[in-house]
Amino acid sequence: MARQARALATRQAVLIAAAEVFDERGYAAATMSEILDRAGVTKGALYFHFRSKEELALAVIEGQGAWISGWTPASDSPVQNLIDLGYAFARALQTDPLVRGSIRLTIEHGSFTQPQLAAYQGWMDLVRELLERAREAGDLHPGVDVTAASGVITGAVTGIQLSSQVLADRQDLIQRMSDLWTLLLPGLVQPHALARLSVAERA
Repeated sequence: MARQARALATRQAVLIAAAEVFDERGYAAATMSEILDRAGVTKGALYFHFRSKEELALAVIEGQGAWISGWTPASDSPVQNLIDLGYAFARALQTDPLVRGSIRLTIEHGSFTQPQLAAYQGWMDLVRELLERAREAGDLHPGVDVTAASGVITGAVTGIQLSSQVLADRQDLIQRMSDLWTLLLPGLVQPHALARLSVAERA
């Protein structure tokens, strides 16, 4: 058990180090030697878990799926949960190196042998699911195409986080998320439902 725990700790240290390097330098510029130095593990330990830079990058990207799976809705309202999800993601981008690294790698999906589309699709599927529940609850405007809306919302979140990263090192990302929901929600949600929502970040 102790050996297994050490192996898991080593793998996690390598993943975090890789995520930090990928986030800072991008996939093409990152090197295994730099990741090795950052992780503080032996070369043999790194290659025991990951045979190549691409395999390591794909493992970092998979962290998005783990983050989504670990997120817990806290409201009975599907739209409020969608708002809260946006803020939770924004906070993760500010504080979680695995999320930051995975997002940078997802944006650079063309760098890989096989383009990585699952992360984008996972986000759109989750947003669409929440919107479908909102439609069933009678909260959305009639005629809203939930598939189109999920694509617009995920694309908008991608855009604002990139702008925030470039312009403010993501320090203004929470305000940008508030602006996004303030502008988008009236076009999605009926007035009676909109009045019950908080567009601000909730504890």
